[in-house]
Amino acid sequence: MQKPLAMPLLLAMLACSLTFSAGAAESAEIEASETPRIGARGREGSGPDSLADGPQILDEKGQRLKVTPLKGLERPWALAFLPDGAMLVTERPGRLRRVNADFTLDPKPIAGVPDVLPLAYKGLMDVALHPDYAENRWVYFTYNKRLPGETDENWDELTGPAATAVLARGRYDGAHRLEEVRDLFVSSAATSGVSAARIAFGPDGKIYMSIGAPSYLVSEGGTNRIGSAHEAQDPASHAGKILRLNDDGTVPSDNPFVDEPGYLPEIFALGIRNPMGIIAHPVTGAIWSVEHGPLGGDEINIIEAGNNYGWPLISYGRAYTGDRTGAGSGPVLASPVAEGMTEPWLFWSPNIAPGGLVIYTGDLFPDWRGHAFVGGLGSTQLQRIEVTEDGLPREQYSLLVELGQRIREVREGPDGRFYLLTDHDHGAIIRVEPAAE
Repeated sequence: MQKPLAMPLLLAMLACSLTFSAGAAESAEIEASETPRIGARGREGSGPDSLADGPQILDEKGQRLKVTPLKGLERPWALAFLPDGAMLVTERPGRLRRVNADFTLDPKPIAGVPDVLPLAYKGLMDVALHPDYAENRWVYFTYNKRLPGETDENWDELTGPAATAVLARGRYDGAHRLEEVRDLFVSSAATSGVSAARIAFGPDGKIYMSIGAPSYLVSEGGTNRIGSAHEAQDPASHAGKILRLNDDGTVPSDNPFVDEPGYLPEIFALGIRNPMGIIAHPVTGAIWSVEHGPLGGDEINIIEAGNNYGWPLISYGRAYTGDRTGAGSGPVLASPVAEGMTEPWLFWSPNIAPGGLVIYTGDLFPDWRGHAFVGGLGSTQLQRIEVTEDGLPREQYSLLVELGQRIREVREGPDGRFYLLTDHDHGAIIRVEPAAE
């Protein structure tokens, strides 16, 4: 097990290495735009619908694809497949929607979702089913809960209202309501800035929950009024961590830091920047995470118990000013590696601004079986990463670029098709399958 740096050493490194500049440009990690109600003003993904209304046939590196959109969603964020072939889809403004098995959108949102803070880059986020959903009908979701006393002042800025990440669940009635809804876990990761919260059930039946900590405080040269990137190395904060929880939100007794003084017992791994996807590998069961880096340095990490993944001390990225370190957004240390810290399985430079992540196992694309697929937000793509038999990344291929859509979510359906969500005011589900010859 790799332990984080001792706190005295960490503080000394921070004191010696921080070189933040005042007046840094607004953070480029702003990964989404919102509608006027939840934060648009010309940001990416706002504006008119740019996706075709009907199916398209695309030739992608010798593979002909049929791409079918289902429109009518606003900033869709995550989806989960129900046993009957239907889907549950979250919309960032705070709605949970049902997509029927015949790929039609139910016009009536599902009731029972708590009030969320849908301002700036916050709102309703991930959704997942309990492994025994067929028996218990539990649906899990993450959302941003407004901190007490926070107003809507500067609502469209990273210095605006602050919230904390929450894991909740409810029992789905199969139609239009979640019942017995309650918060299972309220994190300490409060921020006025960007911070995603993803969840996945592991093969051990535990919930793995990621919470981002990408930005620095204004006083550190960054953009946040509340919440600092340094919390990713703070064992007393949930920010910048992968957490491991029982299905009722309590702490598993075998978590790696459960008996470590000064550590929150939920912590499974630390030094995480801002994950946009977290999955259990369908073959190995390992927990994989894909996260936004600063300028360069987007990463895929294989998450192991107790490991430290380096942020904000190390990164293959740099500050948005171009400086190797500091400047309000870059890593602390000039070297991208440090003793006791785990390097990424893969990193991108330049950024692709990753969305969701999936390892394909289906039969419709046999040549792609075992490959990793990652959505691209700013890069508007579905990226295929060829994986060798030894589990190493090899070639990378950019797909669906001509659609011009910010891909927030990537899932493999039970039918072997890909299902993507677009991060737009006029959002959609995109179904991808081989085109008939």
